[in-house]
Amino acid sequence: MNYLAHIYLARHSDDAMVGALLGDFVKVNAQAIYPAEVVQEIQLHRYIDSYTDSHPIVRSAVQRFGEGRRRYAGIVLDVFYDHLLSRRWAEYSSGPKAELIQRFYLAVAQYEPLLPERLRAILPHMVAQDWLGSYEELASVELAIKRISQRLSRNGHLMREGLLDVREHYDALAAGFDQFFPQLIRFAEQKRSSMRLLPLIAEASE
Repeated sequence: MNYLAHIYLARHSDDAMVGALLGDFVKVNAQAIYPAEVVQEIQLHRYIDSYTDSHPIVRSAVQRFGEGRRRYAGIVLDVFYDHLLSRRWAEYSSGPKAELIQRFYLAVAQYEPLLPERLRAILPHMVAQDWLGSYEELASVELAIKRISQRLSRNGHLMREGLLDVREHYDALAAGFDQFFPQLIRFAEQKRSSMRLLPLIAEASE
């Protein structure tokens, strides 16, 4: 999943949303510098990504991409799913999307001295151009994919060409998301609850 989905899943607190974003930018050994709730969401971010990548609906969606482009389909789908979540926001949240996004931007700014260099570099652009708010438009998804593809050492064109598959199979991919995302919400809630129990279990065994 991409930024907006991870932040939505962690919307219960500001620290959780920061951790949800950091999951894409920090290594495991970098977690010690952050508060416990941030660290938990960094870890949960990785569970969410693993669950998403292995889910039958997502794996089926990958097969809709051209053979040479399937290698990059997961990345394209991550951003496209943010687009779908943005479009369907009222189905999943009673609060305004713009308010949550602004709350997130303020929260992550408070952590600026502790952010990894790559995130510090892109954060001003993310906020100024409102990347999270812009995903509602498919053109912004295409821009994001083009931006990501430029970081590849080769075959960036194959990732960009995956946008052709998105346009061709838009309705089918959207229908798959509608089935998958509620399951992901339940997984994230259950996994977060089980992670919170771990310290209690450890204390009881001492």
